[in-house]
Amino acid sequence: MPKFRQIFLLKCLCLLLCMAGCSPPEDPIKCASKNTNCTITNSYGAFPDRSRCRASAVAYPTTEEELISVVAKAAMDRTKMKAVTRFSHSIPKLVCTDGEDGLLISTNGATLRQVIDEAAKAGLALPYAPYWWGLTIGGLLSSGAHGSSLWSKGSSVHEYVEQLRIITPAGRENGYVQVRTLDTSHEDLNAAKVSIGVLGVISQATLRLQPLFKRSIDYTTKNDSDLADQAATFGSRHEFADITWYPSQGKAVYRIDDRVPSNTSGNGLNDFTGFRSTSSLALALLRTTEENQELKGNADGKCTAAKLTTLALSRAAYGLTNNGIIFTGYPVIGYHNRLQASGTCLDSIEDARITACPWDPRVKGQFFHQTTFSIALSRVRSFIRDVQKLLEIEPKAMCGLELYNGILMRYVKASTAYLGKQEDALDFDITHYRSKDPMTPRLYEDILEEVEQMGLFKYGGLPHWAKNRNLAFDGAIKKYKNAWKFLKVKERYDPLGLFSSEWTDQVLGLKKGVTIFKKGCALEGLCICSEDSHCAPEKGYFCRPGKVYKDARVCTLSRDETYH
Repeated sequence: MPKFRQIFLLKCLCLLLCMAGCSPPEDPIKCASKNTNCTITNSYGAFPDRSRCRASAVAYPTTEEELISVVAKAAMDRTKMKAVTRFSHSIPKLVCTDGEDGLLISTNGATLRQVIDEAAKAGLALPYAPYWWGLTIGGLLSSGAHGSSLWSKGSSVHEYVEQLRIITPAGRENGYVQVRTLDTSHEDLNAAKVSIGVLGVISQATLRLQPLFKRSIDYTTKNDSDLADQAATFGSRHEFADITWYPSQGKAVYRIDDRVPSNTSGNGLNDFTGFRSTSSLALALLRTTEENQELKGNADGKCTAAKLTTLALSRAAYGLTNNGIIFTGYPVIGYHNRLQASGTCLDSIEDARITACPWDPRVKGQFFHQTTFSIALSRVRSFIRDVQKLLEIEPKAMCGLELYNGILMRYVKASTAYLGKQEDALDFDITHYRSKDPMTPRLYEDILEEVEQMGLFKYGGLPHWAKNRNLAFDGAIKKYKNAWKFLKVKERYDPLGLFSSEWTDQVLGLKKGVTIFKKGCALEGLCICSEDSHCAPEKGYFCRPGKVYKDARVCTLSRDETYH
């Protein structure tokens, strides 16, 4: 059997296999003795610096009263604490306390899926949401999670918060704890609804819902020659529009997605292929194939596999079905609650890891970096054109992204949250291969790093609080015009910084050092080459091709001097 045919069949097996069983993700918290001497990581098994954070204990409050008691006791003892969930999908170290003496407060909070389902039973809908439903409401609010829309108040869930209850530390005179209820008339809500977890623990949230409605979804694939112009305006034409870009293939897939009358025929369902239970054997074979391609510098193999992967996804309608069983053609029409999010790999019983979520660290499967930033719509054209210019240097450079379904582009509206989006923007969600060896460069890493740094520094991209490597947060707080208001609220709510850590203080500009300078740091996105630095591949400082942008903070050598 020809090699490319083997890859194609393997891709189809991994992308399309959905089984009734699956090993559900394990709890990210591990304790040596009951609920003491604990470690925590994220659901991918590795923070950007590959560390595993420690804490002295974990508490599992089941009611608001128990939560209040836990916070009060920790505040009285001046113990550092962090609210965490059983999913832990934030890539950066948002859940880490300082040192080994902190307390983890693990809540079984309402998930996005539960909110969607319960609202639908009452004939209501949360209008906009992230595409993955395995997030808690408190977690997705704190990190500013969003879907894709420029309509109404935009796609960020926190813009639909009517009221929050947040538990914060207090002094002895208040029993060491304070329950604060914030509604839309309270200015502090603009701090609390996107807080990266440093103000306290959200115990309740009231969201503004809408009557349940239907949507119509169609996907159209086009050449990306006019993508720069289309991307700036496409979001204003369709309520739930997004774009998936396959840059090395020169293609863009446009999601034409709008409301339709509720009497329109259709009972469509979204079960996105990448969020399904997948054979662990298929995952291991795919990972091994990609590791071998990286080892041998086999860009052609990656490009062939990428084309077959995207073809399989397209033919599977990205997991859409017209009736919950089969796909018969576009448009797919159905109720909003059945189309807005998915994540069926969480719906599982233990099957000894025969199947798993594709990124489950207990099996040999996906292991990746994720870079996500939002660029103002007024600057999107220029950014996309710059990326296309890089591709002219090496057209194969981004085939690796397409193995992870390309670059997802979602529309986000300007936010009232102090740490929210500063203006209407397009969010670029980039997932790319990560080596198990932190000292091993990735194929075409020079070009991928150039894209990341252009987006963040030349074009002033705002980082997604839950999806980036350390370099994305370097100086990021200066991009938020109301950051000083947020810090004032933080000082009032938690003057001792019990819900803060050294890492969050660095991100918020209260301490220096969010970037880590050590051997190999640039390979993992922990540091950034400065223009006057000595760029040496063996140290993980490497040079990029093409034009040098002063404010992008990159160094350059001629193309034949780069290490790829």
